[in-house]
Amino acid sequence: MKKLEGKTVAILTENGFEEVELTSPKKALEDAGAKVHIVSPQKDKVKAWDHDHWSIELPVDVEVAYADVENYDALMIPGGVINPDKMRLNKDCVDFAQQFFDEGKPIAAICHGPQLLIETGLLKGKEMTSYPSLKTDLENAGVTWKDEEVVVDNGLVTSRSPKDLDAFNKKMIEEIAEGIHAVSR
Repeated sequence: MKKLEGKTVAILTENGFEEVELTSPKKALEDAGAKVHIVSPQKDKVKAWDHDHWSIELPVDVEVAYADVENYDALMIPGGVINPDKMRLNKDCVDFAQQFFDEGKPIAAICHGPQLLIETGLLKGKEMTSYPSLKTDLENAGVTWKDEEVVVDNGLVTSRSPKDLDAFNKKMIEEIAEGIHAVSR
């Protein structure tokens, strides 16, 4: 049996996600046996950013306004500069992410992805990493920021950039396999 057989993971994204920060974790999750849904404010498809240009489009499985956290075992948030900046202004995206914290379900966010999580108001006391430009924002939200390839705090998995994807994917799968974590506030 694959490690994540029977698990369903939501990848929450907007247009402008960094392509490899969605496609690599998605493939790792699927290879581990998880069912993966792309959840987005967009209705039909989302468009990737690849370093310095627009790239592939991927189909949206569930519009975030209609997504039910009860249908998912975990949440993954890719980075990209545009993606999390747009999502943090969208109440449905913020509420969706906040519900994963409320239920103790694993959350994985890479690069600029943690920017969305700041808006939940639930990061105080957590240890995290991110793309270095978010360090001050995360610290202002009460995070102890670490410059490490992957940081895990009670089911919350964060990494800095695409160069950390191998470690990120491995830890994300481990935390999702563990399941619900104690809710800490």
